Amino acid sequence: MSSARLFRWSGHTLVEVDEGDPADDAIAAGDSLLVSNGLAFALGLHRERFADAVNTVNMEGGTHEARDVEAFWHAAFAMIPPHGNWFPRLELRSTANESHLAYRHRLAPELTNSVTLLTHVGSDPRQVPSVKGPDIESLSVMRHTARQRGADDVVFVTSEGHVIDGAAHALVWWRGDTLCAPPSEADDTVFARVQSITAKSLLGLACALGVQTRAERATPADLDGCEVWALNALHGIRMVTNWAHGPELAERPGRITAWRNRRLALRAPIGDFAQ
Repeated sequence: MSSARLFRWSGHTLVEVDEGDPADDAIAAGDSLLVSNGLAFALGLHRERFADAVNTVNMEGGTHEARDVEAFWHAAFAMIPPHGNWFPRLELRSTANESHLAYRHRLAPELTNSVTLLTHVGSDPRQVPSVKGPDIESLSVMRHTARQRGADDVVFVTSEGHVIDGAAHALVWWRGDTLCAPPSEADDTVFARVQSITAKSLLGLACALGVQTRAERATPADLDGCEVWALNALHGIRMVTNWAHGPELAERPGRITAWRNRRLALRAPIGDFAQ
């Protein structure tokens, strides 16, 4: 994404700035999503998640008022062109002395429909697993390592080997007609992870359609014979087609296409959030 541009919020407008030294300017909170021809999925939920993350920083000494975050959000989405695929990221960036809001204006990378996974072995690199932002750089390194080993993403597991999350994806799986996901952090802190808007919305849609859902502790081996989906705000719902040294996965013809279409039907114009 060489065309990415960074803008700093002045309190009234967005001003383009240089990237600066990453060592002195860390991401304390961040949120991104796909905007395609002016349409986005669950934009309101993304806005809430970002605001909650900023509030968490405020409790540790931050000074960003809710109305300022709201004005910044509107200004950022007003910059996105009505055509093309965009992958904007809103950030709360911090230095040793202060924090500021920033907007990263960038084109979306090529979208794909499938993904390969690799179970992570070793210590968990996430420092703040429940907040999107502080671990962006370390998770990017994890994905780069996965690509070097022939996979697209790594999967974090608990000390007992149960699936938590991918570095860039939430994971769900099907047992027959039941849609399953790892337990929430509220149920068990060992499953701490960023709340996935895509996963939350998918499970909510399943409930609305009368599809049974279940929280399940499962090791990769327990997923043998299951259909596994990898979810994120960029690619939406992707089929896990291979899990290196992991389970043999299945696929029910037509199911993922139907759910992708349901999700697409729920997109809304970003103009509704940029007034």
